[in-house]
Amino acid sequence: MRKQRPKVFLDTSALIVGIASSKGAARAVLQLAEIGLIEVIVSRQVIVETDRNIEEKLPEMLNEYREFIELLAPVLINDPRQKDVSKYLKVINLDDAPILASAVTSGADFLVTWDKKHFISKNIRIHSSLKIVTPGEFLKYFKEYVE
Repeated sequence: MRKQRPKVFLDTSALIVGIASSKGAARAVLQLAEIGLIEVIVSRQVIVETDRNIEEKLPEMLNEYREFIELLAPVLINDPRQKDVSKYLKVINLDDAPILASAVTSGADFLVTWDKKHFISKNIRIHSSLKIVTPGEFLKYFKEYVE
């Protein structure tokens, strides 16, 4: 019996680093998605934030980013309802609560992020099986998954 592909919610930081770098863990996560080994999920907020940040900081990559997103065709979910965001305001800051709520409500197995200050360094307790990891940590999980 074939295992179900891991569902991976990418936040803005992981998406930008994966696109901007030609190598590294974030890029490897995107490559796994490109070849269909993982299912990538993003919210509308992540797409808008990523687009805005690339336009401001890496304008030469904007067209490449947009083409890549079209090719990757991630599962695009709507931004979470306010009541879902409110649940997470006790465990994370106002700016990141919608991302956490989106990842949880999307049914993702993993939230992949480079935001160590707000997501990784805090021992976030949520009532969910969602694992919050860096791209490198995700790759370790993925290696165990395929073995």
